Amino acid sequence: MQRFKAAAAAAAAVFFLAACTPGAATSLEAVQDQGTLTIGTEGTYRPFSFHEDGVGDLTGYDVEIARAVAGKLGVAARFGEAPWDALFAGLNAGRFAMVANQVSITPERVDSYEFSDPYTVSPGVVVVPEGDTSITSFADLAGKTTAQSLSSNWYVLAQENGASVEAVEGWAQSVSLLEQGRVDATVNDRLTFLDYILQRPDAPIQVAAETDDPALMAFAFTKGNTELRNAVNQALKELREDGTLAEISNKYFGEDVSQ
Repeated sequence: MQRFKAAAAAAAAVFFLAACTPGAATSLEAVQDQGTLTIGTEGTYRPFSFHEDGVGDLTGYDVEIARAVAGKLGVAARFGEAPWDALFAGLNAGRFAMVANQVSITPERVDSYEFSDPYTVSPGVVVVPEGDTSITSFADLAGKTTAQSLSSNWYVLAQENGASVEAVEGWAQSVSLLEQGRVDATVNDRLTFLDYILQRPDAPIQVAAETDDPALMAFAFTKGNTELRNAVNQALKELREDGTLAEISNKYFGEDVSQ
């Protein structure tokens, strides 16, 4: 999903320094001794980590799951907000014990960080007008027109499948062109589609196909911090078994996206 940053880089950097306490407890033992799990997140990434109308308490899918994990660990969750790039700088500097911000597990990141078990699973999807049956697979994009952000992986995927791509700034513009009948489809991740449908249940669009290799999102930890990661994995296991993950998923997406 597109990340929209409201603050200028300088202001964000100041907020980052104010929001994060250097030397936060990062090992499992230190977290338990301090009674606090310090978590890095953007705070501007709806519906995962945000402030309603820009004010009020921090909330969102990732925030609620992170709080539930902290509860299972018997500690309080404390959040430090920072721009995306600064989250990992803060993690590396020991300002956060973990990052909760829809971090995708990739081979490159696995080389540098520890990851929990995934708590979000999201395939790529082809979205078409409601009732359209001309597209039932990615291969059917050949000769069709899609609307995609030039900087996204979905642009590449659409092109690879033979689509003619109309460049747009993001999902909002893509879905607008689709609903107006000016493009045949748009490719994005399923979470984006579900969030949109939850806000606009009467939107005349549907999913026509999805990828076989969904993106897996997880909490990130510094390399070697396996004891805390393992404890978080146990917490996630319990939250999955007691239905908490499904409940939070349904609240934000209308279905269980946690597995």
